Amino acid sequence: MSGHEGSSTRAILYAFFANLGIALAKTGAAAYTKSGSMLAEAIHSYADCGNQVLLYFGLKQSERPANVEHPMGYGKISYFWSFIVAILLFSLGGLFSIYEGVHKLQNPHALSKPWVGLVVLAFSIVLEIGSLAGALREINKLRGRRSMREWVDTTRNAELVVVLGEDLAAICGLVLAFVFLGLATVTGNTTYDAVGSICIGVVLIIVSVFVATRIKSLIVGRSAEPEMRAAIAEVLASDDNVVRVFNTLTLQFGPKVMLAAKVQMRPGTSIEQAVDDINALERRLKERVPQIGWCFVEPDDED
Repeated sequence: MSGHEGSSTRAILYAFFANLGIALAKTGAAAYTKSGSMLAEAIHSYADCGNQVLLYFGLKQSERPANVEHPMGYGKISYFWSFIVAILLFSLGGLFSIYEGVHKLQNPHALSKPWVGLVVLAFSIVLEIGSLAGALREINKLRGRRSMREWVDTTRNAELVVVLGEDLAAICGLVLAFVFLGLATVTGNTTYDAVGSICIGVVLIIVSVFVATRIKSLIVGRSAEPEMRAAIAEVLASDDNVVRVFNTLTLQFGPKVMLAAKVQMRPGTSIEQAVDDINALERRLKERVPQIGWCFVEPDDED
C-alpha cells in the first residue's frame, strides 16, 4: 500500500468509526428530546458513515490492475465515488436538514429533556475533533511544507479532501446544533431549534459544492502536483544526453501519474544508443518520482 493509499484508508476509518458512534448517540437523543436539530445531525452522521463506505469502496476499486479495456488502470474510479459522495450524500443530507427545519417551523413541538441532546452534542463534538485530528495527521504526512490552503488547492488526493470537508462540516453542524438547541432550552422557544436545522443544511450544501468543485477537476483530467512536475523537469534538465526538452505532459490517475515527454537527444546519437539513454532516463524519473506509473519519452528534433 502506497503512502497515498495508506493515508486515505486511515483517514476514512477514523471518520467512519467516529461517525458511527456519533450517529447512534444522536439517534437516541433525537428520539428522546424530539429535537429537529438533533435529528438532522443524526441523519448527517449516518450519511457520513455511508460516505466513508463509498470512499473505501472507491479506493479499493482503484487498486484493480490494468486490462485491455482499461489500459491505464482504474485509478480514476476513486474520483467518481468521491464525487458521488460530495453531490448525493452531502446535498441530500443538507436538503433533508433544511426540510426538517422548515417542517419544525410549520409544526412546532415542545422539546423533551433537551439537556440530553446537549450532552450528546458535546460528546459528538469531541469525537469529531478526534476524527479531524486523525485526518489532519494523514494530510500533514503528504503536504510537506505547503500550507493547508495550498494543499487543498493542489492536492490530487480526492479521498482526503472529502474526509476533510466532511469533518469540518460535521464540527460546524454540531456547534450550530448545540448553540441553537441551547437557545431553545434557555428561552423555551422551539423556533431556535428549527432555525438550527436549517443552518446545518446550508453548511452541508456549501461544503458539498466546495468539495465537488475540487473533485470535478480531477475527473476532467488534471496534471501532477506542482512539486512533482518540478522534480520531473529537474531530472530531464540534468540528463547529459538530453539537449533540449520540447514539452512534458502529466496526467493524474488516482495515486499514479502518466508522464509523456518530447526531448532532443545529443546530435549523432545512434538509435540503439538513444534507446539505452531513454531507458536509463525513464528509470531515473521513476526513482525520483515513484508515483509515475507510465513513462513515455519521445526523441525528436523539433516540437
